[in-house]
Amino acid sequence: MTHVLDPDAPAAAIPPRREPLAPYRDVTRSDAAFRAFLHGLPGVDQVGAESRVAVLGTRSIKTTAKAWAIDTAISMVDLTTLEGADTPGKVRSLAAKARRPDPGDPTTPPVAAVCVYGDLAGVAKEALTCTDISVAAVATAFPSGRASRAVKLADVRDAVANGADEIDMVIDRGAFLAGRYLDVYDEIVAVKEACARPGKDPAHLKVILETGELVTLDNVRRASWLAMLAGGDFIKTSTGKVSPAATLPVCLVMLEAVRDFRAATGRQVGVKPAGGIRTTKDAIKHLVLVNEVAGPDWLTPDWFRLGASSLLNDLLLQRQKLRTGHYSGPDHVSVD
Repeated sequence: MTHVLDPDAPAAAIPPRREPLAPYRDVTRSDAAFRAFLHGLPGVDQVGAESRVAVLGTRSIKTTAKAWAIDTAISMVDLTTLEGADTPGKVRSLAAKARRPDPGDPTTPPVAAVCVYGDLAGVAKEALTCTDISVAAVATAFPSGRASRAVKLADVRDAVANGADEIDMVIDRGAFLAGRYLDVYDEIVAVKEACARPGKDPAHLKVILETGELVTLDNVRRASWLAMLAGGDFIKTSTGKVSPAATLPVCLVMLEAVRDFRAATGRQVGVKPAGGIRTTKDAIKHLVLVNEVAGPDWLTPDWFRLGASSLLNDLLLQRQKLRTGHYSGPDHVSVD
């Protein structure tokens, strides 16, 4: 007998990563099976999502709560440089900033990770020796994802060999939008396997959905579930190269997805909005959203990240304002 995923199946019946689609041993994975499940997920009320994030965005966070939120946001930043002109020197400079974001204030927490292209992962790894800061590397023909699977997997293995602790892969949006869900699923599974590190835990896999190209919030929900079913450790909004990138309604849908996925399977998956998050106000809105939608279990760098390059500087300036009572000049923070 052949079965598709039953969303009402008891959590204990849903096995872990290797057979994530099936509450039954005799499941057949196919586009039809994925379509039946993914299109059976509850639809997203776009107006309702926009209304909810607008209300949550009005929350006022002040004094000690704001200080906590700023430090928490700093600790969640994936400090990023993804330019064709990146050099080893720029990556070392970024790593130094990741270690000591504010050299004049040693109480400032370090960031979560430095995110670079895979060929520079070794430079970042060496520069971050003796820290808990992770090295994240983009891979799988980032940002377009337009390459053969063999090339994508070679890209991942090269980044891991260079020292990457985390891999940020892009899904094949063309395949997803064409309904070739099995191709997308199998590719994520293969990339996860390519994250293996001899003698260590596998590199963490962040699956970039490129939500700006998925068109609808329903597609964002479906892509989120597909990525999690295939074994992704994080789901990430965007490459930062496509507009729109991270938006609050998209983040809301992804947070609902990880919350519901944990309730169904017992496995927790992280979320990383990336692209367009530039101010402390933006970051705090995201933290409020995390707390209200997914819950406080996600309010750590292990489960929530902010992909950004310019955000950290604004966080540091706002932190300085809280500490001293006045804003510092623009030269208080380094230009990345």
